[in-house]
Amino acid sequence: MPTPSRPVPNRRQFMLRAALLAAGTPAVAAILDACSSAKPPAPAPSVEIAAPDKPVTWGIPLDNQPIATGLGPEKDGVLHLYSYNEYVSSAAVESFERKFGVKVRISTFNNTDEMLTKIQAGKSDYDICTPSYDQMGQMVAQGLLRPLNHSYIPNIKNLWPVFNNPWYDREWRYSVPYTVYTTGLGWRADQIAADIGALANPYEALWDPAYKRETAVIDDWHTAMAMVLLSLGIDDVNTSSSGELTKLADALNDMKQKTSPAITATPYSDLTEGQISLSQIWSGDIILAKNFLPAGASPDILRYWFPPDGKGLVDNDLMMVLRGGKSPVLAHLFINHMLESEVAKQNFAATGYQPPQVSIDPDSLVADGIIPKNLAAAIVKPEYFDVGYRVLELDSANDEAWHKIWRTFKTGRT
Repeated sequence: MPTPSRPVPNRRQFMLRAALLAAGTPAVAAILDACSSAKPPAPAPSVEIAAPDKPVTWGIPLDNQPIATGLGPEKDGVLHLYSYNEYVSSAAVESFERKFGVKVRISTFNNTDEMLTKIQAGKSDYDICTPSYDQMGQMVAQGLLRPLNHSYIPNIKNLWPVFNNPWYDREWRYSVPYTVYTTGLGWRADQIAADIGALANPYEALWDPAYKRETAVIDDWHTAMAMVLLSLGIDDVNTSSSGELTKLADALNDMKQKTSPAITATPYSDLTEGQISLSQIWSGDIILAKNFLPAGASPDILRYWFPPDGKGLVDNDLMMVLRGGKSPVLAHLFINHMLESEVAKQNFAATGYQPPQVSIDPDSLVADGIIPKNLAAAIVKPEYFDVGYRVLELDSANDEAWHKIWRTFKTGRT
């Protein structure tokens, strides 16, 4: 089968220089109270918030039951996948197409706000999406997801045991883990002489005027802002404290003034193209970056820092079947395909994002030549999920407060 067409976003769509934004951040009271025409995805009423200490078993409504057992793939089926760019291996997709004689069509989103807004609009027939668990409550409450029939997904046994009954989706009724990742700092050692990881507080490098217009943060409001909180020594990365949100907004404004950071969905290519030298980045993206280096360039120029004690942002993305899709059997079969150990390894090599597979030993990834030694800090270890900070779904009021601060930082408007 031919490689499926995958639209590639224009990188410059994501490079919004803070220098172009309106100078100065409004007072936080105004940020938290002002109205905005640029609304975040519509929140669901009374969304239950899952957390490690408050696990949730989502209900399955009578009018939204799992598909029947023993069904064959949809005849002449086309599987529609909605995901980030560069997040699914072409080879993995092609092997699925050959196995079932079907086509896979991939559409991409830049961030999960965009993803959720489009799915909420109900004008798409996507079968699978790949968000994190911090959108799950809304998606379940709004009936956007189709509950899973586990009989089609026996390869769930290949995952780390912690994901067999995760706190965010007990009995994995609506989701299957896809990748695990940390959030840290990535930089080009040939462009930045300092050892960022050796600084007393490495996060502070994003405020260093020496790197003005050479830095970036991820185009993901919660991830970017959670990092700012950690830089301030605030470990509640889901805070609803008005005082802590004030400090967060002030710190973002200070960052804007000192370094004019880009806001990017593609740090892996921005770094390798030399557009930036230092970025907040997901561990999978710094590993992916080695695939984007120009001819002759060595991966040795790339660096990644994440707190060695694991006390940083640690999260995982999911594969979920959407209720509006037309190929639910194929969707289940695709999930199972991506959980096959060899397919998962193939996907890891292509995307840089580590699957939580028991067949992949994190301690041997460098020795086996899968991860360069200089990027060993990007390896995700199971124990990080015991000590790391998790980006959780927020209740509607707190979600709006965070979004208003982010919109002010990103666009200069509340």
